[in-house]
Amino acid sequence: MENVIVIGCGRVGSQLATLLSDDERNVCVIDRRADAFGNLGQNFNGSTIQGIGYDEDVLIRAGIQECDVLAAVTQYDNANLMCAEVASRLYDVPHVIARLYNPQHERAYMQLGIDYVCGTSLVAEDVYSKIVSGHGAHVETFGDYELLRFSLNLSDRENTNSIRVADMEQDHEIRIVAFERRDGSASSIPTKDSVLYHGDTVLACVDHDKIREFSHFITD
Repeated sequence: MENVIVIGCGRVGSQLATLLSDDERNVCVIDRRADAFGNLGQNFNGSTIQGIGYDEDVLIRAGIQECDVLAAVTQYDNANLMCAEVASRLYDVPHVIARLYNPQHERAYMQLGIDYVCGTSLVAEDVYSKIVSGHGAHVETFGDYELLRFSLNLSDRENTNSIRVADMEQDHEIRIVAFERRDGSASSIPTKDSVLYHGDTVLACVDHDKIREFSHFITD
């Protein structure tokens, strides 16, 4: 079972924690205010810890050492940034996501390589989609579809390190939007006859229900 820590139990954090709990993730919610946990629904079956989300003692109690995903979704960008940095740099959490409340801080998040979701009304759903899709590949949600950006993994295919766009789209019911060669030498909007190679960066639109079976093409 995937272990997830959610920092912040306001509207976004409580909604996200409930979505993850309903999806049978092992969820621990951290908030500095004990009364914030009242935002969680009665069906929430995770755990809660009162404390500061970037405090190492609090994170250890929350299970940071076995954590698969950490989502910092408070209303304070600096706090979210600190939580993300501690989780990724000190504890090597595989997937860290931070809420970006003020768009003016976007440049700092990008320079630090932090996976983030901007502060819109659909923040909880967007973070949830990132967690479900895994690999940090999620870019955007469009109804039943996910826009993913990832490094193409063809290591499981026998005797070949390439695949035609038409074959990938037909076999997996997806649409390849754009790609860039592994060495950065070229980028293109593909035709049906375009060939993709192992390690190429790919932008693809995937039906949400098909993500799990498609995930073997996504490099961790």
